[in-house]
Amino acid sequence: MPGINRFKQSAKNKTYGLCAFALQRKLNSNCQMNDFEKYETVVGLEVHAQLLTDTKLFCGDSTRFGAEPNTHISPVTLGYPGTLPVLNKQAVAFAIKMGFACHSEIERHNYFARKNYFYPDLPKGYQITQHTTPICKGGRVKISGPAGEKEIRLNRIHLEEDAGKSIHDLDPEYTCLDFNRAGVPLIEIVTEPCLSSGEEAAAYLTNLRRTLRYLEICDGNMEEGSMRCDANISIRKKGETVLGTKVEVKNLNSIRNVKRAIEYEAGRMMEAIKKGETIEQQTRRFDALKGTTYSMRSKEEANDYRYFPDPDLPPFQVTEAFLQSIKENIPPLPEALIERYTREYHLSAYDAEVITDDRETAAYFELLIRQTNSFKAAANWLLGPVKSWLNENGIAISRFPVSPAVLASLVQLVEDGKINFSIASSRIFPELARGAETDPMQVATRLNLLQTGNEDQIQQWVKQALEKMPEKVVEYKKGKKGLLGLFVGEVKRISGGKADPKLTNQLLIETLEK
Repeated sequence: MPGINRFKQSAKNKTYGLCAFALQRKLNSNCQMNDFEKYETVVGLEVHAQLLTDTKLFCGDSTRFGAEPNTHISPVTLGYPGTLPVLNKQAVAFAIKMGFACHSEIERHNYFARKNYFYPDLPKGYQITQHTTPICKGGRVKISGPAGEKEIRLNRIHLEEDAGKSIHDLDPEYTCLDFNRAGVPLIEIVTEPCLSSGEEAAAYLTNLRRTLRYLEICDGNMEEGSMRCDANISIRKKGETVLGTKVEVKNLNSIRNVKRAIEYEAGRMMEAIKKGETIEQQTRRFDALKGTTYSMRSKEEANDYRYFPDPDLPPFQVTEAFLQSIKENIPPLPEALIERYTREYHLSAYDAEVITDDRETAAYFELLIRQTNSFKAAANWLLGPVKSWLNENGIAISRFPVSPAVLASLVQLVEDGKINFSIASSRIFPELARGAETDPMQVATRLNLLQTGNEDQIQQWVKQALEKMPEKVVEYKKGKKGLLGLFVGEVKRISGGKADPKLTNQLLIETLEK
């Protein structure tokens, strides 16, 4: 029957560290900065990404998020005697897709193992995962930081099932269990201990999440738990190669909190060493409100999990034909797009990174630049008026009513000098965004906004502008050449933006120099 399962929980004392403010004050008052400059932070990250399959890793139960508790369950999910798991082929394909994107080596011969560490939120009591044969070995993810570009090395990407959800605040005496998430397919992406700061960790997670979304294998919604991060943190003296005792901070649910937890924990360790204390290997949690970590338990070693091959799941082979079919369906990824946009279209690295921040925006830009050769102008429109309009209206670009072809026509009108950018963005663009019209030229004509190159007409506007500011004309003729912009602005105002800017400048200079 659907509903919440409960089991009695014992109260546990949680030992909290100093609050972030108190720790910072203590660091500032009790030690010199050079004490801490002797050390460096070493971080390795483990990211669990839920795969966007319709069904679970080993059965046909739905993976849809947000259902009533314990409605997406079956005898297989509940681990009933006599039930047998069956591997989800799509989950395997998604894991390999991520491996290709991260330049990993794909393992052809695979098997699953049981991790016999007790899981109260998995009805079987154990988790099925991969151990000695991760489906993807090695790999790398490129990041950009203050010190330039850096490649974050991966150790592995492997498949495993997710656990259920324990809920502690619905009943004063019992922990409630929701098994809907139990058995949902995950990939665990494990880095080498090669990150050196919370800032690098944030950059890595940002790029990793963007790749997952481009591949459409995980939505990356950390607030819903579909992407979670554990951080392994240690410190050591600069120049040393041996890793220090590590602490694992579990289940960080936002990129910002990963950064905060790493920075706090590194500071806590340095303070402990300064006091002569020994760093204990342990698992900790992060309190986002206090900005501190607190101890959960001593850290398990790998042999505590007692891995052994799962007897109910036969080994599986990955064929070359299967790999080729996956490789052919991988879209252009952000790293390649950024390189092309900066090299071929001469965009700034910043503009290229913002455009490629999500797949839909990059797809729109790809269609846009097929319609115009004004690549920089197209990027400026996308990151300026279009992005502002989307933000103001709370609409994703997939629902943007102006097609790339129509926006390209508007861009070209400005580039051809038929209207100026200010008029195009403030008068014509809103008309197009309402969806009533699809031809920027027709809108410009109807609203009488087209710029004129009629020299006699512009000369009249120049004359009117100068007659309104005789004292400024005198100042200009005495050497204040910077006033030319003031005159141009006045001509623009009088003409309603219809005066051709180049001809306006030319006629103003000729008139003023007489």
